[in-house]
Amino acid sequence: MELPRFILADNTDCPEDIFVIHTEFPRFIINLKDDEIELWDDLEGTDEEELSMQVAQYIEEASEFYDEEMKKYSE
Repeated sequence: MELPRFILADNTDCPEDIFVIHTEFPRFIINLKDDEIELWDDLEGTDEEELSMQVAQYIEEASEFYDEEMKKYSE
């Protein structure tokens, strides 16, 4: 089974937070409440400027994913 690119997550210990998990490289979890990111992959040797641009794009995509998922719940 192939994992979806993004996965929604929550936790009762953090009731105000909304998490989106990015399952492809670079794997990370983002808290959409404050855009805090936790990277899970070792990024040693990667081009930091390119990675920064990639992650910025993924943050935008994670927010769009969340918005689309919420629309589906309200239908």
